Amino acid sequence: MATTETNVTKPARNQSAADPLAAGMPAAGLTPSPGPSTVAVHGGEARQKVGDAITDAIFCASTYTFEDTKSIIDFIENDEQREEYGRYGNPGERVAERKLAALEGAETSVLYSSGMAAFVGLLTAKLSAGDEVIFFDECYHRSREFCNKHLSRFGVKTLQVKTGDYAAMEAAITPATRMLISESPTNPHQSCIDLERFVEVGRRNEVETLIDATLATPYNLRPIEAGVDYVLHSATKYLGGHNDLLAGVVAGSNSQLESVRNLRGIMGAVNGPQNIYLLLRGLKTFELRMQRHNDNGLAVAQFLESHPRVEKVYYPGLESHRDHEVAKRTMRGYGGLVTFLIKDADWRATANVVDSTQICRIAPSLGGVETLIEQPLVMSYYKCTPEERERFGIDDNMIRLACGIENTEDLIADLAQALDA
Repeated sequence: MATTETNVTKPARNQSAADPLAAGMPAAGLTPSPGPSTVAVHGGEARQKVGDAITDAIFCASTYTFEDTKSIIDFIENDEQREEYGRYGNPGERVAERKLAALEGAETSVLYSSGMAAFVGLLTAKLSAGDEVIFFDECYHRSREFCNKHLSRFGVKTLQVKTGDYAAMEAAITPATRMLISESPTNPHQSCIDLERFVEVGRRNEVETLIDATLATPYNLRPIEAGVDYVLHSATKYLGGHNDLLAGVVAGSNSQLESVRNLRGIMGAVNGPQNIYLLLRGLKTFELRMQRHNDNGLAVAQFLESHPRVEKVYYPGLESHRDHEVAKRTMRGYGGLVTFLIKDADWRATANVVDSTQICRIAPSLGGVETLIEQPLVMSYYKCTPEERERFGIDDNMIRLACGIENTEDLIADLAQALDA
């Protein structure tokens, strides 16, 4: 006989932005707003843990037992905070969700098996046939593909307007529009969104807003504080930080994410217990890593901009970047991602620069301790037509560099020899 699951999902304990440690350190003696490292280390964690260990336990259970029938009824009727079945929650997952919400300054967060699972889960929970979403056109190609090829099959329409054109975005809104979507910074062009204007457009038209802040992280950008409804991260990147896990997260209010959590419990896009442990461990050094990523990104961008073989550098920390003033006003730092064009080079000459690096590893992704390098034309857009690549702004001579935490001078030396090869 098949087992019966007694509850669709149990929401995580409410997480208030005014309670940044949330079940962690006692309030006595703390500053009103603990710093990012304090939150990253202690936020969301119990003071005393299972077995009196200083780290949270790894819970590998797929199901959780009840003492008797009365305990099941109490669980259902009293909405008790405990686990029932692994698809609905895991004790380690709850800790990670509280910690991520605390870092983001949000009431709660919902953890997923990957960043794309988080994106798909949020949109699937929030949109119905006949609804519309509006994107700024600089976005992750898989996000664009999901909306154009898959959401459209279920009657959801996707519109795209030029990134940063808030008037065009507002003009595109109709009574069917349900969500405005953007990355900030965007990948790979590093365009930065004026969050106040973005939020204002949404609120004036009673449309929810979503920012994918993967490239910025909660350390460099605070969308929730600016009034954005949902903040999404591929936690695979800077939050995990070690290129050894997949995870995604959506942060926001309890009320707005309740339906999202419920649908995740049905879809089963949950993370594994070992991945949750790796994410929690990676988050402990989050601020320290981000400081190095920021330092390396800026120094490398400045070096590349001054190099005679480099035609253009996309990095919001540079004064030459079109959104530098927005970035300077809204961001603490500018991250480790640097995109640049090789002067007078075709795709083969550009590939030679990539292949000549020695410290940088050729791979997709970003945000880990190792510096990664790729040529977008080859890595992500190889099967696109030249016309499609032109529409997406992917030049044949483009390189995307994701600076890790190596010593700055070593990264610059490696790039210098590769450019001279």
